[in-house]
Order: sequence, then C-alpha cells, then structure tokens
Amino acid sequence: MHDTRDLFGPSALESLPIVDAEIQFMHHLFAADEADRIFHDLRDSIAWRHDEIVIYGKKMLQPRLTAWYGDAGTFYQYSGLPLTPLPWTPLLLALKERVEQATATRYNSVLLNLYRDGNDSVGWHSDDERELGVEPVIASVSFGQTRTFQLKAKKRAGTGTTKIELTPGSLLVMRGATQRNYVHAVLKSSKVDRPRINLTFRTIAVRPTPA
Repeated sequence: MHDTRDLFGPSALESLPIVDAEIQFMHHLFAADEADRIFHDLRDSIAWRHDEIVIYGKKMLQPRLTAWYGDAGTFYQYSGLPLTPLPWTPLLLALKERVEQATATRYNSVLLNLYRDGNDSVGWHSDDERELGVEPVIASVSFGQTRTFQLKAKKRAGTGTTKIELTPGSLLVMRGATQRNYVHAVLKSSKVDRPRINLTFRTIAVRPTPA
C-alpha cells in the first residue's frame, strides 16, 4: 500500500511515480480561505441532483448528489444515467480557467459531486466512457472535508493501493493510460462527518443537440 500525502510541495503540480499511469497532484491550487468560500458558493448555487443509476442491472440512488455543466453538445452518460449539460455559471468558468492554467489543458465540461458525509461515496471505476476518448485528461479539484482517493491497478494483482488525501483546494490530474490501467474510488468512511464538493473537469466529444 502506498501513501502519498507527504510527497508533494504545497503549491506545485508534481508527478506521482505510478507504473503505467500519468498522475499529478497539487495540495493547494486554492488557498484555505478561498477554498472555503468556493465550497459555500458551490453548495448554495449549483443545481444539485439526486439521480438513480444502474449498477449490475439494478437501479439505485447515487450515494452522493451530482450536477453536470458544460458547453452545448457535451452530452455524457455513465451507469445508465444520461446527462445534458447546464450552461456554465460565472463561478464555474472562473474555476475552469484556473484549472486550465494549472494543467495546460482545455476542458469543455465538468461533473460535480457533493458528498454529504462519510456515508456518501463513489465505488471502484474508471472514467473510460466513449465520450471521453482513448486517453482522457481528468482534472479533479476538491473543497470542504478531506477525503481519501484510492487507486489500484486493474491487472497487476498484489501491487497495492495508492492513497491520496484530497485536501480542500487540492488538484489531482489523471492523464494518458491511467483510465485504461487503473480503477479509482472514494469509499465510505465513518471518520468523515462533514460535506465535500469535488469537480472533475473533462473534455467530451461534442454531439449535436438531440431533437
């Protein structure tokens, strides 16, 4: 098992040495007071949804709240849930610009997750939907309660799990073959009693608006 919480400086985007993956992390893309303000603004202004998804053929409510924003035509689907983008808000555009500068990558959409407490989670998965392309760049920023991000290889059993503490204001970037070779998760935790908001900026293949 690997623990990366002390490997990085506070304000540098640095690479994590993981075989067959391209992962970068920065503790403080946003300073503490700014991150706290952004958390409250997002919590109060975003059009949060609590949708049903399909897991192994069964319908269930997602164990978190979500929202999908982006350019026109950035339609997305996962776990049987089709998403049509809401238009960018001024705050989301400002956050997108900040992330684009830090990662030298352009994005056209963002998936937001609101984890209300430690009972909310996202299970093991890869962001490998067709709309994201072969080697997507996923840039994840976190606000609110610190949660543990876990990463493990799909085919190399016994190589352990990498854990990264996603602190408020932090930035995690996944590139290259990461989604092809690894799964990741934010699992339930009885030690967490406060909410967290996570934004994952993505580039979706744009399709015409459905008639």
